[in-house]
Amino acid sequence: MLNALAKAFAQLGDPKVRRVLLISIGLTILGYIGLVAGLSFGLGAVQATDILWLDTVIDWAAGGAVVVLALLFFPALVTLVSGLFLDGVADAVDARHYPDLGAPRAIPLSETVISTLQFTLITVGLNILALPLYLLVPGVSLIAFYALNGYLISREFFELAAHRRMDRASALALRRQRRGRLWALGAAIAFLTTIPVLNLLVPVIGTAAMVHMVEALRRSSPGMLRG
Repeated sequence: MLNALAKAFAQLGDPKVRRVLLISIGLTILGYIGLVAGLSFGLGAVQATDILWLDTVIDWAAGGAVVVLALLFFPALVTLVSGLFLDGVADAVDARHYPDLGAPRAIPLSETVISTLQFTLITVGLNILALPLYLLVPGVSLIAFYALNGYLISREFFELAAHRRMDRASALALRRQRRGRLWALGAAIAFLTTIPVLNLLVPVIGTAAMVHMVEALRRSSPGMLRG
């Protein structure tokens, strides 16, 4: 896991990655602004009470809720942006580290978009369901957040990366065999989404790290290189 992340960070200076990174950061910022604006608009629709002190409390609570909810939904935004730029980042990683692999499997854009949207909606839905746990059990809220989103991120990033080199059956078998290592990487990526500034790099860092992880797992698993 650490090796995959280290290689991903080390390649940020690669011109091929830098171009994708700048576009990814721009879209992530725009997406975050849209997310905050949407949440602010929705919570702002709460009717005022005409009681000054109570309205002030509601305004402060709504502001805090926007910050918390935007943080909770950030992994979903990362998943969405990552799906859009997978090929560019993965191709750059392959060119530098795995030139012997040749061209990856051709995956239709429509398939990638549909898969990414499905996982984005699942991520949003499950985080909404987990919201009471996040808010009502402070001692385990962060653990629950990283555990849940670590699983979701690892699954989505793995499938996007693995399907470039493996058929679905082989990818599923590999994911089941190495779910622990994949979850650990997903949890690390989820952790990065909660760190300001670094979280803007997550779509690219997460994608590159997962490409390295998938290749390492394939090479250490008999028969998987033929997938």
